[in-house]
Amino acid sequence: MIRKACAGVVLRSKLNEYWMLNNQKPGRIGMTNLRRGAAFCIGIGLSLFMTACGGNGGGGTAPPPPPSTYVLTVQSSVPASGVAITVSPADNNNTTSGTTAFTLTYNSGTSVTLTAPATSGADTFSSWTGCTTTATVKCTVTVNGNMTVSAAYTAPVIITPTVTVTPTASSITTTQSLGVTVAVSGGSGNPTPTGSVTLTSGTYTSAAATLVSGSAQITIPAGSLAVGSDTLTASYTPDLASSSTYNKATGTSSAVSVAALSTVTVNPSSPGLAVTDQILGMNMAMWYDPTTPAIQTAFASAGIKAVRWPGGSNSDLYNWETNTECGGYSTSNSAFSTYVSGFITPYNGLISPAKVDLALTADYGTGTNCTGYGDPTEAANWVTDALSLGVTVSHMTVGNEEYGHWEEDNHTVEHDPTTYAAAVGNSTSNGYYEQIKTASPNTLVGVDVDAGEPAVDDVTADWDPIVLANAQYDFVEFHYYPQNPGGESDTYLVQSAAQGLTTGIDTIKAELSAAGKPNTPIYVGEMGSVSSNPGKQSWSITQGLYAGQVLGEMMNDGVSRATWWIGFGNCNGTGSPSGSANLSASIYGWQDFGAYNVFSDGPSDTTCPDAGPLGTMSPTAQAFSLFQNVAVNGENVLTPTVTGDTTDVRAYAATHSGGQALVLFNVNETNSQPVTITLTGKTTSAGVTVITYDKAIYDLSGSPTGTPPDPAGTSTWAPPTTTSLGAQSLPLSLTLAPWSMNVVIIE
Repeated sequence: MIRKACAGVVLRSKLNEYWMLNNQKPGRIGMTNLRRGAAFCIGIGLSLFMTACGGNGGGGTAPPPPPSTYVLTVQSSVPASGVAITVSPADNNNTTSGTTAFTLTYNSGTSVTLTAPATSGADTFSSWTGCTTTATVKCTVTVNGNMTVSAAYTAPVIITPTVTVTPTASSITTTQSLGVTVAVSGGSGNPTPTGSVTLTSGTYTSAAATLVSGSAQITIPAGSLAVGSDTLTASYTPDLASSSTYNKATGTSSAVSVAALSTVTVNPSSPGLAVTDQILGMNMAMWYDPTTPAIQTAFASAGIKAVRWPGGSNSDLYNWETNTECGGYSTSNSAFSTYVSGFITPYNGLISPAKVDLALTADYGTGTNCTGYGDPTEAANWVTDALSLGVTVSHMTVGNEEYGHWEEDNHTVEHDPTTYAAAVGNSTSNGYYEQIKTASPNTLVGVDVDAGEPAVDDVTADWDPIVLANAQYDFVEFHYYPQNPGGESDTYLVQSAAQGLTTGIDTIKAELSAAGKPNTPIYVGEMGSVSSNPGKQSWSITQGLYAGQVLGEMMNDGVSRATWWIGFGNCNGTGSPSGSANLSASIYGWQDFGAYNVFSDGPSDTTCPDAGPLGTMSPTAQAFSLFQNVAVNGENVLTPTVTGDTTDVRAYAATHSGGQALVLFNVNETNSQPVTITLTGKTTSAGVTVITYDKAIYDLSGSPTGTPPDPAGTSTWAPPTTTSLGAQSLPLSLTLAPWSMNVVIIE
């Protein structure tokens, strides 16, 4: 069937072709030609048939089919593209190289060799996959189908270098520039990094500095860093030469303390209020033996010039004639005659030619044998007895904190300002005022005030205006405790609490003016940091800084007399009940006890371990000791002006034997404070002495090795340091240590 079809097609085609050539003239000649043509066509047809349908007339086979072709895909990894590969032999398209990924076309069975570069950019050749055989960067593959080969590369290990930032100083002022070295290191065996670094801190950013031998020097201009504690951050950026080896990196410095340069200016030609040493006072209580010689020695060392007796709330429970306390304890040596002969007289000998000033608190709350209420006659008899013993009681206050419901008061209407004012009376009412003044005309009679404390915490409302308007008095007595137990804050105590005392004093002055009695002396009869249950803050540097500022505030405020609560005999241990005192880590201090007393009761009082031998000064007592150089009778208050860091630098001043005495406080816990002292109109001093007590000294007190706390219980309680600077030009530049109080005596 196939051959017939082929023959018919070929023959028909040739006949048609012949007919077209010879059909122009019919007739004999035409017919003849037709016959001839038919024979010709048959011959030709047979020949074509045999050729077109596979015959060759000789019985041979057909030629072979063309060869098969396949696609060879060439790829790469790390990087996934862009690697230049050479190829041998060329493919069917005459391609001899390509950049991944690309394809090649080869006849089946072709052996192809591909060569990869040893590196591609920063990447290093690793291996071939998909090859028949490999030899380092060469891949040989026999193409026998569609195939894929891939050249794998390894990215270089990029090192993160170490950036070290080293300032030339750990503390500067805002007027000083700071040099900084930034070093960049790749570590041992690695090339020295190249590139640039920038330095930042807060709002400051330096220009980029080029590394030279792996480091750069940058100078931060004065005033660029914020006041406080600053950390410098250096950022390294590699250049082209190092980018294949090193990552970007940063490093930070240790903290740099930046202080505003403060100036303390004093004008010696503008003296103010008279200074009194009567602000250097301590309370004593009848439950603690006052005749111990160590007490007198400690008081003398701290410059104590005034005492108050017989002790706080116990005053309204104490009968001096029998030396007994209602429901309490009084040591036998607290009998008044023994108190005078055993403490007052010997102490006067120690502080000669001065004499300690004695104030008493009259019993308002209870009568004889603890029945009824206080009797003015008892108070009058007391000042009379004092005169017979050679002592004039300078101040006698009627009752203790009688505005507070925590005090003992057996009157029909307790803690009532009207009842209290009537009991005090006047010069003709036969009350406390008249009887005391009659018995001892030079004794000042005072009343309790609370500086307008609101009617909370069991405090009677409107106490002050009623008492001040209706009683007769020579002075008023105010007590100041800025914190309550459990709510202690070092920041508040060191930076704000002392100034709160001045706020209270100003309130009392306004109340006295409203009562028509301005300029009435104000006696701060008790003061401390916490109203009750003191914790470790009470023997920490923080209370010492507070106490020093309180003395300065009282000197500036014109307070006539002050007595701290308390000198001896009131250790609180871990609190009452046990463990309730604030010994929290949030309060600064190495010791694990609290105490009202600011001098050590010695090792016999085991509730205050490590307080040192009897009479050892706490930081609060050290504040009194420093201030005795300033609170000197016959001198006058000077008013210093502080510019610069007015938050952390506090200053008080007074005249001093023809020169000046300043008390400078740095209330910043961590940063030193540079100060310049300027005395208006003065350019030189024949001699300057600086006495300092600070946090570092307190910390050392925790252990003889300087590592608090002291497990051996052999606390040294280091004293202040005294430095004589000799003759000096003025202004004078000093650096105040963190949390420090400094007396500067300028001759």
